[in-house]
Amino acid sequence: MQGVIGIRRENKDLTERRSPLNPEHVQKLIENYQVRVQVEPSSTRIYSDDEYKAAGASLTADLAESNIIFGVKEIPIADLMPQLAYCYFSHTIKGQSYNMPMLKRLLDLRNTLLDYECVTDEQGRRLIFFGRFAGYAGMINSLWALGVRLKSAGLATPLQELKQAMHYPSLIAAREAIRQIGKQIEQEGLPTELVPMICGFTGYGHVSRGAQEIFDLLPFETVEPAELNEFIEKGSYSNKKLYKVEFKEIDLVQHRNNSPFKLQEYYDFPERYISIFTEYIRHLTLLINGIYWEPRYPRLLTCSFLKEWFREKSQPRLRVIGDITCDVGGSIECTLRATNSLNPVYVYNPVSEKETDGFEGEGILIMAVDKLPSELPREASEMFGNKLLPHIAELAKVDFKQPYEQLQLSAEFKRSIITHQGRLTPNYQYLTKYISKKL
Repeated sequence: MQGVIGIRRENKDLTERRSPLNPEHVQKLIENYQVRVQVEPSSTRIYSDDEYKAAGASLTADLAESNIIFGVKEIPIADLMPQLAYCYFSHTIKGQSYNMPMLKRLLDLRNTLLDYECVTDEQGRRLIFFGRFAGYAGMINSLWALGVRLKSAGLATPLQELKQAMHYPSLIAAREAIRQIGKQIEQEGLPTELVPMICGFTGYGHVSRGAQEIFDLLPFETVEPAELNEFIEKGSYSNKKLYKVEFKEIDLVQHRNNSPFKLQEYYDFPERYISIFTEYIRHLTLLINGIYWEPRYPRLLTCSFLKEWFREKSQPRLRVIGDITCDVGGSIECTLRATNSLNPVYVYNPVSEKETDGFEGEGILIMAVDKLPSELPREASEMFGNKLLPHIAELAKVDFKQPYEQLQLSAEFKRSIITHQGRLTPNYQYLTKYISKKL
């Protein structure tokens, strides 16, 4: 029904507490735009059902009357209803095999799927995202994981006093805790075995920027990638600060025939390039991975390199990888699986190629929570909803029964439509091969 929207409960994983719109957003839609809002009851959402009801929403387990239904994460196949419009993060545009059955079901049910990840401006920049909050939570968790991992190895540091992001009452509280840790490092210093403690960041988008914003609360000094080897050789470093290295594409890869690096060529023809990241990884204590990656790009770290490295040196400097992008088997090949907030880390043993839940064991600790913003659910939902809100009234009124070519909605959101009336839209026809391959 046009003029009505639905907000579904998140049930892919019960640790997911975010909402695409908070009660304040809902109240604005009802009072300022005369949009009716239906909310599916949830006991795990950060906002209570009563808060939505007080804002003017109708609570109902049946959202079938909605013109469009908004969620955050993927919808379980059994919960999809026919001939409805859905908007959520589908994680399908890379042909992710684990979500091809869901995509096929959406086509079979003749649903319209809009994906937040594909809402972009004319330059291809994403307009609606949680990325910075993934960076915030990912950095908090990685520092916490490093502290626990080091403590289990008999190395006491102020980092061991940190908590997982989800256990802080707010982002403000987490920031303050990290500032206090920074003061302790300045006063007490770090164990000699860990000096210099170097954190490397890949990427420079919203995810990496968010992670670095948290890291920068600690006492640190920046080292350029090209200067890293000389920095180590000189030995002029302190035990009362950390060191930060930010890696861009030019630092990560080189042309196969040693031609000069060209960013656009790398984007267009990544097969012409090979990874050189292993030149730097030996010096890092902590790696935060925040790049966008597709299978056509070279991997940063391969399992074969890690096996050789660990055979020659039983305890390399690298202790933790915070894989915020969390592409399973992707740019960090030893990210064997995604984790959730209740079981956030595992140790990967490069020699045995096995992984073990928790902090104990030989190898590298991997933090690969695939929905990190849910660990800061209130602030993340507010920020996300602020970006989504200006588009809701339009989406509530769109007649999704019309053919794709005749849909009356902004170019930004039209670009986000992956399926419509049983077909992949023109920009996403390439997904046919991935659906066929999986099924």
